[in-house]
Amino acid sequence: MQSAIDLRNKLKSIDHRGYPAYKDLKGQYDFKDYVLSIDHVQGDPFAAPSRLSVRVKGEKAGFPSAFYDTHAKRVTLQDHLTRLFGREVSGGSFQAKGSGKSGLLSVSRCGQQVLERTALRVNTGSGAGSSVTVGNAARGNSEQGSAVQSSTAGGITLRFEAGFPANGRTINARELEKMLFDILPECVRRSLYYARIDKIKLKQAICLCEDQEFIRKKLPELSLCAFVADGSVLPRESGVSEKPMKGAVPFKTPDSLKVTLDLPNKGMVSGMGIPKGVTLFVGGGYHGKSTILQALQNGVYNHIAGDGRELVITDKTAVKLRAEDGRSIVNVDISPFIRNLPSKRDTAHFSTEDASGSTSQAANLMEGVEAGSSLFLIDEDTSATNFMIRDQLMQEVISAGEEPITPFICRVTSLCRDLDISSIIVAGSSGSYFHVADTVIQMKEYIPYDITKRAKEAAKGYPAMSGDEDRFPAYLDKRCPQPDMGLRKDDRIKIKTMGTSELMLSRENVELRYLEQLKDQEQTAALAWILKFAELKMMDGRKNLKQISELLEKQMDRDGLESLFERGDISSSLARPRKQEILACINRYRRLRF
Repeated sequence: MQSAIDLRNKLKSIDHRGYPAYKDLKGQYDFKDYVLSIDHVQGDPFAAPSRLSVRVKGEKAGFPSAFYDTHAKRVTLQDHLTRLFGREVSGGSFQAKGSGKSGLLSVSRCGQQVLERTALRVNTGSGAGSSVTVGNAARGNSEQGSAVQSSTAGGITLRFEAGFPANGRTINARELEKMLFDILPECVRRSLYYARIDKIKLKQAICLCEDQEFIRKKLPELSLCAFVADGSVLPRESGVSEKPMKGAVPFKTPDSLKVTLDLPNKGMVSGMGIPKGVTLFVGGGYHGKSTILQALQNGVYNHIAGDGRELVITDKTAVKLRAEDGRSIVNVDISPFIRNLPSKRDTAHFSTEDASGSTSQAANLMEGVEAGSSLFLIDEDTSATNFMIRDQLMQEVISAGEEPITPFICRVTSLCRDLDISSIIVAGSSGSYFHVADTVIQMKEYIPYDITKRAKEAAKGYPAMSGDEDRFPAYLDKRCPQPDMGLRKDDRIKIKTMGTSELMLSRENVELRYLEQLKDQEQTAALAWILKFAELKMMDGRKNLKQISELLEKQMDRDGLESLFERGDISSSLARPRKQEILACINRYRRLRF
C-alpha cells in the first residue's frame, strides 16, 4: 500500500499530460485516518465518473456494536451514514473545475425507503454481508460504546464516484488534488466517524428500526398481515413524489380493528391491524382506497423518520398483483384460473410471448405463490375484469362450460384456506366480493370505517358466485432453466438500466415497469447483475427457479451484493431487491428456456 504523499507526487508527475495518464493512479493510499482506493478511472472527462472507495477501521470509526448487531440495524446504520456522506459531498461537488464531469463527487441518493446498498457497508467481523452480535452493549448504554471492537468489526467501506478534472482532455491534477486532499477528507470525517456525527439522530434512526422490526415480527403472532399506525400520513405529495403530502388527513383506526402494541422505544402505539384472510377496501372515488393500498405495498420496506408511513408495516413477502398485457410467460401453470382453451393449449405448462390481461394476471399470481408470498395486494383499477369477476347475468347468458376463465373471486377463499395466502383487494364498482370478504373497510375522506356487518347483510339479497369448492392446488415449481451458452461465451456482457422500468442484459430487454414494489433505480441495476450472475453461475437445467432464488438470497445475506462481482471492481450504485422482484425479473426474461 502506498502513502498519501505518494499519491500527491503522482499527481504532480502527470499534471498537464493526456487524460489516459490518470490510470496510473489506480491503487490504495494510506491517509492515516482511512485508506483511499482508486478502483476505476474513467476514459475521458465526459465518460462515466471514476469509482473510488474509502475504508475506515472499526476502532477509528467508533460505532457501538449495538447499532449493527442485527441485519436490520446494520442496514439502517449504513443507510444513515450514506445519507450523511451524501449531504456532505453535495457541498463539495464541482468545487474543482474543468470540462465534462470534472469535479463531480457523488454517492447513492437514498429515497424514503431504507435499503441495503453497495454504497456503504459496515463490517460485522465475520464476512462482508453477515450479521452477528458483537459485544453485549445494553440499549440504554449504546451511545457510550460497546465492549469490544476489532479493527474489522465496525469497519466501514464507502464507495462513491468522482469526476477527475481536466481542461479539455488534458489532466488538471491540481484540481484533483484539491478534491482528494481538501474536500474529501473533511466529508469522510463528518460522516463516517461516530465522534463527529449527530449521535441523537443516529440513535433515533436505530430506535425507529427496532420498532419497525418489532411490529413486523408481531404480525404473524397476532394473525395479522399488515399494521397501519394511527396518525400515519399516507397520501404523497404527487404521483411522482414519495414525500408526504402537506396538510393530509392523518390515519385514524376504527375501534373494531384497533390493535395496541408496546414498542421497544416508542412505547404504546395504536393502529389498524388488518387480519389474515380476505380484506376488501371499498368507497367512493378519490376517498383513499388506492392510497392505502399503495402504502401497504410499500410497507414491505422500512421508511425513514418523517415519511409519514414509518409505522405502516406489511408482511414482507407481500406482492402487488396486476394485469400486464404483452408480458412474456414461460412454462407457468395457470390451470387453476384458465383451462379448456378452444385452441386446446396446455395451461398447466403455459407459454406466450404476448400475454393478455387475464393470462398475465393469472401468471403473476402463480409466480407469486412460487416466490413464497403470503399476501396478495390487488386494485381492481389495474386488474383484468374477466380475471376478477363474472356477474350473475353473464353467467346466465354464457355458461360455465363455455368460459375457460375461473375468476379470482372463485379461488380467493381456497387460496387462503389451503395455502395460507391472504388477499387485500380494492374495489369501487362491484359488490360481489362482499360475499367472500372476511373484513370490509370503507374509506371515506381518507378515514377507514369497518362496515363488514352492514356489507354482509346487504349481500344476502344478491346471489353469490358459485365456486371455490375444490382445494387450491399446491404449486410445486419444477421449471429448471437451461443455461444460455451464447451468453456464457460473450466476453463483454452489456448491462443497462432505465430507471425502474427496464433493464438490458446483453441485447435482451426485460420489462419491469409493472413491478410496482421496485422503488429505486439502483434495485433495477442490482436485478441486472443478479440476472447475469444467475444465468452464468446457477442456471444449469437441474436447479428450479425457487432453488436458484434461495441460493441467491443466502449468498447475498452472507456476502452482500458485492459477491455478484468477480474482479473486485464493484459498482457503487446497487440496492438490494426482494426475492419476489428477483423471481419476477427472471420470469420476464425472454431468453429463459426450460
